[in-house]
Order: sequence, then C-alpha cells, then structure tokens
Amino acid sequence: MGRIGCNVDGILDDTKFSQPIPWVGVYIVAASLACLIGMATDTILGICNRKFWFPCKYFSLNATSLTLIGVAVKLSVDLDTSMPRPSEQLAKLSSSALICTIMANSMPSLGAMETKDMFMNLMALAILVITVIVNICMQLGTGVIYVFWREHILLMFLMLILLLLMVSSALTVPTTKQYLEYKYSKKHEMAVKENLAQTEGPITQIFKDKLMKFWMMAHTSSPQFVMGRSPTCTASGAFCLLSAIILAVAMLRSYLMPWSFRFCRGESDYKWSTILILVTQNAAVGVGTIAPALRWFIAIKFRCPEVIKRSSHEKKEFRVETYWIESLHEMKDRPLKLRIPDRHRRKLAHDAKVLFLDFCIRVQKGIVLISKATRIISIFLVSSILACCHHCKILKPRFDKTVSSISSGTVSQPEPKPDLRRFVLHLEGEEALVEVMLKENHDATNHWIRVGEKRKPRHLMQLLEKSSVSQGFKGVGAFDSDKVPSLHPEEPPNSWSLPLVTLTAIAVALPNITRDSVKQLLDTVHEGLHFVDLVENTLDKEGDLIRVRKAAQKVWIRIDLYRKWFGLDLNKLSEKSPEETLQRLADTAKAKYEEFKMKNINVCLRASPSAWPLEVMAANSMYRISNTVLFNCKSKNEFGSETLFEELTLVIADILGSCLVNLPHVLSVKCVKGAIEEREDNVRHAGYIFGKTKKIMEMLERRAFPNLYRRGAIKIDEWRLIHEQNSRFFPFTPSSPENNTETTSSESSDLSLCQIIVGPS
Repeated sequence: MGRIGCNVDGILDDTKFSQPIPWVGVYIVAASLACLIGMATDTILGICNRKFWFPCKYFSLNATSLTLIGVAVKLSVDLDTSMPRPSEQLAKLSSSALICTIMANSMPSLGAMETKDMFMNLMALAILVITVIVNICMQLGTGVIYVFWREHILLMFLMLILLLLMVSSALTVPTTKQYLEYKYSKKHEMAVKENLAQTEGPITQIFKDKLMKFWMMAHTSSPQFVMGRSPTCTASGAFCLLSAIILAVAMLRSYLMPWSFRFCRGESDYKWSTILILVTQNAAVGVGTIAPALRWFIAIKFRCPEVIKRSSHEKKEFRVETYWIESLHEMKDRPLKLRIPDRHRRKLAHDAKVLFLDFCIRVQKGIVLISKATRIISIFLVSSILACCHHCKILKPRFDKTVSSISSGTVSQPEPKPDLRRFVLHLEGEEALVEVMLKENHDATNHWIRVGEKRKPRHLMQLLEKSSVSQGFKGVGAFDSDKVPSLHPEEPPNSWSLPLVTLTAIAVALPNITRDSVKQLLDTVHEGLHFVDLVENTLDKEGDLIRVRKAAQKVWIRIDLYRKWFGLDLNKLSEKSPEETLQRLADTAKAKYEEFKMKNINVCLRASPSAWPLEVMAANSMYRISNTVLFNCKSKNEFGSETLFEELTLVIADILGSCLVNLPHVLSVKCVKGAIEEREDNVRHAGYIFGKTKKIMEMLERRAFPNLYRRGAIKIDEWRLIHEQNSRFFPFTPSSPENNTETTSSESSDLSLCQIIVGPS
C-alpha cells in the first residue's frame, strides 16, 4: 500500500494539491463582497443622512476589515501560481486597485479612533501594503505578471502615496481633538449663558435655538468631518479616483483592443473562480470609489468657494499650519524613555532622535504641500463644473421666487435664522470655511426635526390629551397607596417604567374589554416606553434604577408578546370578574415574594431591595398597585370593567405625561453627553426626538401650570412625594361632580385611585 500523497513509484503526487484552489478563489470573492457591502452601506448612509464627507461606520480601519483586506488581495501576493489568461491578469490588477479604494474609503475613520488603536491599525495596514508591493515586484520580475506592468507600477505608487497620506493625517488627530475639545468647552459655556438669558417665548422655540447651536458645534468639531475636509483626505479621493480610472482603462483596452496585448495560453489553478474574483473586485472598486470621489469633489467646492466666484488663490493656501507638525515637535522635546547609562551615548541617541524627527517634520510638510497642490490642481481641473453648479444655484432661487410670486401674488418672507457663526468650530487655516460650513449646515437641524415630525407618536398624543396635566398629573400620586401594607420593611425605588407596565398588565387582564381597546392601549404604551427609556437612561446617572428598569423590560416583553404577567395568562384572567382578577394578581405577586423570602431568608432580611431578583421587584410592584386599585374600588363599591379600564388608562396617561415633562432637559443633556466622536450623532438623534415630541411639548406647556418644564421632578418618587405633601407647587383639590365641596389638605394626599379619576362618592 502506497504512502498517503505518493504514487506507486513513491514519488510525491502534487496534482491533487491544486484541486482546492478554485474554492480558495470563492473565499477571496466572499471577502471582496464583504468589503463591497461595507463600503456601499457607508456610501448609502452618507447620502441618506446628508453626510457628504461619508464617515465610516460599517467599514472602518480595524482588525476585522484588515483581515478581510488580507484575504481579498490574496492574488496580489500569490507568487507562484501561473495566471496566463486576460481575466487572471486583470484580477491581479483589480486586487491592487481594491487596496487603494479601501484605504481612501477608510481614511475618515482615523478621526474616530483612540490614539493607540489608530497607530496599531496603521502599522498593520502598512505591513500589509508593503508586503503587497514587494510581492508584486517579485511577480513582475519572475513573469507571473507579464502584462499591465505600467498599471501595476502606477497602482503601487498610489498605494504608497495613500499610506503616507493616512500616516500624515493620523499624526494630527490627537492635536486637533484636544484643540477642538477646548474650543467646544468655551463655546458651550457661551451657549449655556445665552440659553439661560433667553426666557421669553415658547419652550419649543427656545429648545430649537439651543439645538441649532449644539448641532453646529458638534458637527463642525466631529473628528470624521474634520478629517473629511482636510487636504490629505481630499487628495486621497483624487488618488482613489485615479486608481479606479487606471483599472477601467486596462479593462477597456483588454476587451476592446485585444490585439494590443499578447496573452499566454493555458489555465490557472484558480480556474473558473478568477471570473468571479474579477467581477466582484471590479464592483467593489466601482462602488468604493463613489464616496472618496464625491468627498473629493465636494471638499473642493466646500474648501474653495472663491474659485466659483472666479477669485484667485492666495499664497497662504500653501502654508503648513502648526497642528500638522505639533505632535512631532512635542516628540522632539520629550526625553527618551529608554535609560542609557552613559551620558555620551544618551546624547548621541537624543541627537539621532532629533535628526529623525526633523526629517519626519520635513516629510510631513512635504505631504501637506503635495495634498494642497493636488487640491489646487483639482480645483482648476473642475472649475468649469463648479462654476456651472454655482450658476444653477443662483438661478434656482430666482425661479422659485418668480413661481411663488405668480402663484400667490406675494413673495413670502423666509423665517429669520439665528446667527451661528460664533458656534462654528474650525482649525487654523480654515477661516474661509466658516461661511461655507454655516451655509451648508444651517438647515440640518430643521431637516431632522421635520423627519421626526413625520413619525409623531399619534397614539401617545391622543392619550396625553386625557391626562390631568393642569392639576399636576394627579394620577401619579394615586397608583400606590400608603394604606396597602408593605411586603418588606424597605421598599425598592420606583422607576417610571415599572408602574407603567404593571398598570398596563392590570388593564389587559380586566374582563369584558374589547380587543381594539386593549390593542390601542398596548400600542400607546409601546410608543411611550420609547421616550420613558430615553428619560431614564439619561437621568439615572448614579444607576440606582438599573435593576428596576430591567424588571420593567422583562415584564413588558411578556405582556406585549404573550399577554402574560410571568406565569399568569392575562387572557384567561379576563374570564373572571374585575375583583377576582385584581385579587388573583395580588395573591400571585405576594406568593412570588414569599417564595423568594423562604429560599433566601437570611439574604432577604439583610439585602437591600435594590438587589432583589427582577421577578421579585416586579411582584412587589404588582402587589402594591393591584391592592391599591382593589382597596380603592372596594371603598367606592365600583367594579365596572369599562370604568376601571378608563381609570387605569388615565393614570397611565398621567405617568407618561409627568415623565415626558423632562424631555427638554433630557434632550439638552443628550446633546452634550459623550465623547467628541459621539456628539454629532447625539445631537442629530436629539433633533429627531424633538421633532417626534414637539407637539407633545407644546400640548403639555399649553395646558400646564407655569414653569412646568423648569421645575418638574426628575423621578417618579419625587412627584409622589410632592403630591403627598400637597405642595403649593402642585395645587389641586379634586371635588365631587355632584357637589363642589372642596377636599381638605390632608384628604387630598390620600385620595384613592377611583376617587381621583371620577370624584369622591
């Protein structure tokens, strides 16, 4: 019997070694397709979100993308597999072009990285690029690549240029972040002072002005936007477009002019997979070039509007700003971390470091000047297109004004816009960009507000119309009564969401309630919980309510999806009478607590209620609320399902309304919360939420007592405490519809659920 891998003569049989190679080609196709999808997604999101500097979200420079790149460019580093046919030679060329495309696409992502991660990723990319270049040179020497050698040389040159541009840009990231963070803090202080001074007008207009200031600061200081408008990123877009053109020209020449090439005969070990590789990588290069090319074109227009106005460039355009070389100068002034015993050797090492950094500074200046020269050359090449676009922009407002005058007889005056020039954050040398950035992004806040307005929570708005906002949301103080004995000497804290979902569970379990009413309530609570979660996530800074909120989420999932409260089927409970339903819920909740107490008797007596299991927290809430409803309705002798369902709905409306009073404050906190990389998305999301809830804010302000937004309580327990103390800030004296006798101060704090909603009997 012959040995494995050997034939009958004992000679190694290497014919089987190449059999899996076509499937290796499929693996290359899969990696190239992943790169294509990532770059396409970022491009689409950039266009849809009006981020025309195309920040990297799904395809940035990281360990995953570097691994995909390494697999996708395997043909470029394959030294000994023959590639005789045109498709195979073009596939090697497309792999080189793909590297250029990926580097240009991922350049803005450098701004969003931590310094250590950024340089580690750049080091890995540099090793990969140098390896590819060395392997291509070897293949040119051995004849594996025997056509398109000029194109390969050009693409290798572009690879090196793009790598240098990325390294040059990375050196500025720590410096620009520190500088912009400092300017942001100063501008933020100024914005806060102006907002405090602005006390007149509706709360929505005040908040909108505040939002526009925060947006302009966050947007213009966004690290990816700063990187996207830099000359190095502009130049990378030009070089990426050039690499795509080189590949396209080679493709056209090979298929339209085959006589100009002498291809060899034969078949590669990759066989049919090379066609798939060529098609996929060409598609990846084509799609991936869109973002850098548009970034390049828009940056030219964005950077130099004076070209459109046919004004000449100034010499200061070729000045290297200090932030480009500041980090290198700081390295020169730092002592060596490596301690060398001999002073003379330490001096030599320090001098060598200084000489090396001086060389790096000169190289950095050269790269910046080349980038700026590329930008200037690009501007002159496309100046006619820019001038045409500018001319069309001038004509369009005139045409619109003419049409408006013809149709209405008058020209409508545009809404006055606040002056936001002071809140545009820019770097040294970007003074000419202030007006352009202001003009391009003045209406961005309005855009996201309009997007939010199209998705208003209609169910929630209808419910809040029923809330007792003018009486201080009296239902907030009524869902839990002190007359219900506690299960434990110490009660866990209440969140906004847990009483909300508990009341919803009780309402769903009531008998003789139509499915449409139940569905309407569940849809409303679903809409409301989205904003309640936002309030709680933002304002619970100490994290005291994390477990209570998790308990509410666990309860809500079961109610929304399965109509269950843990083990209880709420649909089956609705077959009983309202009194039996409430009693069953209270008994089940108490049983869950007792079960926990028996299993953990020592822990239960010592542990804080905040450390209880989620089920026990939910059971405690159900026990207290269901007993409160049961006790109050027994005292009134009223157990009508429809009446009780309406009462519970109104209490839910009050809880939601009192929670949403905090929205302006929450959105303001959200605008300034987080690192510099996150602020732009935070402000954009705040504008979107403001658009969705704008009508709600106006409704609450219109129907509320004075200073509601400025003095509302943050936590639900604070609202309940205010109601219990019958504070002057929330004066309400519910009275009977039959007789207008006023409730005394002591009585108003103990009003039952049924009494507060329908009046005392």
